[in-house]
Amino acid sequence: MIPKVLLVDDDAAFRELLVDILRADGYELLEAADGVRALALATQHRVDLVLTDQRMPGLSGLELAGRLAALSEPPAVVLMTAFGTIPQAVEAMRAGVVDYLTKPLASPAELRRVVRGALGVHGKAAEKEEFLTHDARTLEVLALADRAATTDATVLVRGESGTGKELLARRLHRRSPRARGPFVAVNCAALPESLAESELFGHERGAFTGAVQRQRGRFELASGGTLFLDEVGELAEPVQAKLLRALEQRAIERVGGAAPVAVDLRLVAATHRDLAGAVAEGRFRADLFYRLNVISLELPPLRERAGDLDLLVPALVRGLAERHRLPAREPDAEAWTRLRRHAWPGNVRELRNVLERALIAGTGETIRAADLPPLDSPPAGGEPGDDPLLLAEREKRAILEALARTGGNREQAAHLLGISVRTLYNRLREYGLR
Repeated sequence: MIPKVLLVDDDAAFRELLVDILRADGYELLEAADGVRALALATQHRVDLVLTDQRMPGLSGLELAGRLAALSEPPAVVLMTAFGTIPQAVEAMRAGVVDYLTKPLASPAELRRVVRGALGVHGKAAEKEEFLTHDARTLEVLALADRAATTDATVLVRGESGTGKELLARRLHRRSPRARGPFVAVNCAALPESLAESELFGHERGAFTGAVQRQRGRFELASGGTLFLDEVGELAEPVQAKLLRALEQRAIERVGGAAPVAVDLRLVAATHRDLAGAVAEGRFRADLFYRLNVISLELPPLRERAGDLDLLVPALVRGLAERHRLPAREPDAEAWTRLRRHAWPGNVRELRNVLERALIAGTGETIRAADLPPLDSPPAGGEPGDDPLLLAEREKRAILEALARTGGNREQAAHLLGISVRTLYNRLREYGLR
């Protein structure tokens, strides 16, 4: 199958140069002069790679990449820029951005190398990331999820941070009748309270200061597909009320709007919190909880399926090595021992971060124990149990360790732990840490 590449730049002469270089390689090429047109083309066509300028009128390259990541089959994205901050932006995005090019082009060969590499990464990603597990409990969750996928029932996914709640939501989407529609993911913990309503439901022009044009919210963007609300328990009560109305009426009202807008979507919500307990404490609406909790799926933490490390570690190492163009080095015996003894409070996300650091920092033919960051051992007397006090103590130790390793930088510590900065601040308050 011939790869389809979409070229996005408001400079027609530069687009023509890209076409001249890439046409000889046999790609099917599409062109767009701005991000809005590019998004429309990517929605209409099955695009494998988007090569986009960063600075454009309307949607920037990063904003376009974020919108493309919401498609049911998102393309790989390569950013082109003449500005110096793009390596950090690429690292921050992670949602489809696989590489970057500086303008003017260093050479046609460099363009071809980056395009081939990006298409190679996308080809492997197209196989779709799946759960790797031998664990009987996790397999039962996946079987129930697959049965639920064929329906339009609302699903609530519960589990600790890093257990794969979004991965499960994407599986539900792919196996549903809505698979050809958009998959839109929203991290509710990352939404500022003042903007949450606008982000979810959109706004009309002039609805508030800075609303210079109408904007569709995530509900409208997900219409025809699946909306995934991660950390739904972090939403403020007024937004909870509007979310409940939207689910019951299958319609939303934009901020500043007078008429309802019909939406047709399947909702998957996720939380690491005890929502039933939050209802009892008056922090979460009972009627919304019952509306979300139609099908309940709970993902076990990694410490309760430690046997899955034998599947996860080699797969993660291969993927990370390809991404960073490094040799895929397996852990040696001592490193494996340390990996198996760790409690993994950040679950698979923490495991991925640890392996990524080890691959980049290490220089030998294997991943050695010295390449790994400091890892806690389980408490004396056996494997970690389910005692809430022990779990809380491990989480507290993990937070302190992450802060120590990052010199007190909370944003970096949150990334290391695989949680949002807002969640980290909440934990610091809960544990009385300063």
